[in-house]
Amino acid sequence: MGEKTKIIALTGKGGVGKTSLSACIVRVLTDVYPDSKILAIDADPAVGLSVALGVRPELTLDEIRKKVAEDVTGKLRDTQDILAEAKFQLYETMVEKDGFAFLAIGRPEAAGCYCAINTYLRKVIEMLVDDFDYVVIDGEAGIEQINRRVLEKVTHLICVSDQSRKGLQIIETIKNVADDLVMYDKIGLIINRAPLPDKVDSDSIGGVPVVAVIKPDDVMTENDIEGNSVFKLPEDSLILEGVRNALRNMDVIDQ
Repeated sequence: MGEKTKIIALTGKGGVGKTSLSACIVRVLTDVYPDSKILAIDADPAVGLSVALGVRPELTLDEIRKKVAEDVTGKLRDTQDILAEAKFQLYETMVEKDGFAFLAIGRPEAAGCYCAINTYLRKVIEMLVDDFDYVVIDGEAGIEQINRRVLEKVTHLICVSDQSRKGLQIIETIKNVADDLVMYDKIGLIINRAPLPDKVDSDSIGGVPVVAVIKPDDVMTENDIEGNSVFKLPEDSLILEGVRNALRNMDVIDQ
């Protein structure tokens, strides 16, 4: 990992808006740092981040893994060959858009052992990360998937929850899992779609600092229904303002 690369991964239970927030983080970074190299990684098998960002991936990492696995039993014999092939396939698969690149991880592993291939692909992703200033990972598939299939280390881990008591109670559990599985420098909590933001009466929940509380955003909901990317959102939308606050509070962007 490059010394200056900021790697932001989002985690949390399903249905709390991680994909929308991940896409908005990419949008904010492209707005604030238009000359930076930004990579969005979709670790959600449903590839929802691609829709939110308006991109169409041709291949996922899962499909690359299968191709490389076939090559291992065929023409490729040594580690360097496998690594070189994996790197070539990965770079070929990245979708380049205005201001950012995009990579989809795809489905979780099918039957069969891909442990060695995963190791090679993770090495390649680590090499790839060095080429970027910012990497944003939508961790819909779970934090253990980030660790096993994407990266062992992130710089900024963002937990996402709704305002429900049940949702907030599992933040400590998520942090404990993260502490065991992922190396991170900073951690923060975004409380998303909070109908009663004034009722958030703590600066820290489950040991995780609250970095933003975002009210339900009808503009974002309408944008989703119409199938538009986050780049169609107005600058003053609630979700973009909340994301900017979170990134400032975690020292990702300047005040």
